[in-house]
Amino acid sequence: MVIEELILESLGADTEYHATGSTIFSEGSTPSYYFQIVEGEVKLNNYNEDGKEAIQDILVKGQSFGESMLFTDNSYPVNAVALVCCKILKLSKKKFLELLEKHPENYLDTIKSISNSMYFRYVMGQYLSSQNPVFKLRTFMDYLKGLQTNSKEPYSFQIPLTRQQMASFTGLCVETTIRTLKVMEKNKIVKIKNHKVLY
Repeated sequence: MVIEELILESLGADTEYHATGSTIFSEGSTPSYYFQIVEGEVKLNNYNEDGKEAIQDILVKGQSFGESMLFTDNSYPVNAVALVCCKILKLSKKKFLELLEKHPENYLDTIKSISNSMYFRYVMGQYLSSQNPVFKLRTFMDYLKGLQTNSKEPYSFQIPLTRQQMASFTGLCVETTIRTLKVMEKNKIVKIKNHKVLY
C-alpha cells in the first residue's frame, strides 16, 4: 500500500530517521502507527527460543507496514528493524483510520496490501513444511520472481538477498543454503555470477 506523501504530511505524519540495525517497533508492543518507507529497507523478523532469526518480510522504498495490525487489538507479532539507514513517514492510528473514512479509495489498497501479505504467509507455510531445501529455496525464489517481474525466462531475475537472509526466510541454516545453491547451480536451476544468484 502506498499513500501519497503529501497526503500523509497534511495529516500530520511524522518523519523519522532510523540508523542501520535500529528497531522501529518490537514484538509485543502495541500497534499505534501506519508506517511508509520513503528511503531505505526494513525487515520484519522474529527470534526463536534458540535465538535463531526468522525473517518474515523485507520491505523497500514506497512500501508500507504495520497497517494490518491497526484493525485488531493484538500486539505486534514481529519486530521491524532498519536494514539500512531509513527515512520513514509515521501516521497515528487515529489519523490513518480517519484517512480511510475520508478517502475510501484507499480501503481497496489496504485490502490488496493485506491480501498480498496473507498470500506470502501461505507460500511460506508451504515451503516451511517441506524438509527438502531445494524445494524451499525454489518455492521462495518463485514467489520473489513473481513479485518483481512477469518474465519466466531462466536466470532473468537476480535474487536481492544475501545467503543469510535467504536462510532466515526459509528456516535453513546458512551452510545448508550455500550447499543447496551450489546443487541448484549444478542442476541448472540457478546461475551464480559474481556471488549473485540469478533465477
